[in-house]
Amino acid sequence: MKIDQVEFVQGAMALGKMPETGQPEIAFVGRSNVGKSSLINRLFNRKNLARTSSTPGKRQEINFYLVNNTFHVVDLPGFGYARVSKKQRAKWQTLIGNYITKRELLRVVFQLIDSRHPPTPLDKELMMLMRESDAEHVILLTKGDKLSGNERSKSVAIVRKTLAELGQDKPVILTSAKDGRGKPELLGWIQTHLQ
Repeated sequence: MKIDQVEFVQGAMALGKMPETGQPEIAFVGRSNVGKSSLINRLFNRKNLARTSSTPGKRQEINFYLVNNTFHVVDLPGFGYARVSKKQRAKWQTLIGNYITKRELLRVVFQLIDSRHPPTPLDKELMMLMRESDAEHVILLTKGDKLSGNERSKSVAIVRKTLAELGQDKPVILTSAKDGRGKPELLGWIQTHLQ
């Protein structure tokens, strides 16, 4: 898949405020500071397309980016950061949950998990929530460049075991925003589900 054009379209804080162009959507979701924005920037060869922040939990909107004038990449706000109020956390989780389960244009949800740690209870919650979505569900393990070869295999195995315990069998791709690891597989998944 060749990426010719990517542009920020809008941020939205409610389902009713999202673009209604009829174009399919590919979403990225994960805990705060999992490396979501960095991976999106690497994927589309842009340095500052998705805004990264050193302050976890800072961004509150669902951001939409139009790619090649044919589909939207959707960057969901990071969830689970402790320094925001419980009320704010609950609001984000409701917004993310509604988007994942009710958005008809959604084709694939890429769930990002830090490869250096086993899935958290919130990661598992999202895995369970994806059962209610019609979209394809793919797990992306981020920061794979920070692990040795043996650690990478272990990380993938731990996530596969977690999925099996939840009665799921989903693709697991090891990625790195730093060295581009996993990018061809990721673009392959996007292309397959846009056809």
